Amino acid sequence: MGMRAALIALALALPASGCGLQPIYAGGSSSPVAQGLAAVTVPAIPGRDGWLVRNALEERLSVAAPGGASASPAYRLDVRLDDSLEALGVLNDDTISRERRILRARFQLIDLASGEILLDATAGSDAGIDVVSSEYATIAAEQTALENLAKDVADRMVRRVSLTLRERAGATGE
Repeated sequence: MGMRAALIALALALPASGCGLQPIYAGGSSSPVAQGLAAVTVPAIPGRDGWLVRNALEERLSVAAPGGASASPAYRLDVRLDDSLEALGVLNDDTISRERRILRARFQLIDLASGEILLDATAGSDAGIDVVSSEYATIAAEQTALENLAKDVADRMVRRVSLTLRERAGATGE
């Protein structure tokens, strides 16, 4: 019984500890990180890829907002994107059989009060696309890849911003 109880206690403790990592929103929507994320404004990013990334970012940032209310902006997230298609598999007759879509973002988190750049980083993701005989199907696959990449890159940016805001909250002792 003692061994079984110890294993149950260990099993219950493991998910909570997460190898020493706290969840991003530790403390819920009232935590400094969640409030900080809710106070991040994202200016328009040019292009369809920019529209997709900005929507994905705003979706993720608003999740942190208590009751869905947006806080008055305290930070600005400036994003520059580089979206490219690269031919991977070239067949004997010079037709392309596979492409890779690469989406890279350079982003800066700026404190609106001081103008200080709190974070200057890059995030990127890529996806393989099969090029099929139907041009329409290939374009649709490229579009789906871009939508998925936009979400992935937005996730990566929000994680970095969250870590920056958590370190900042820790430094100011909030």
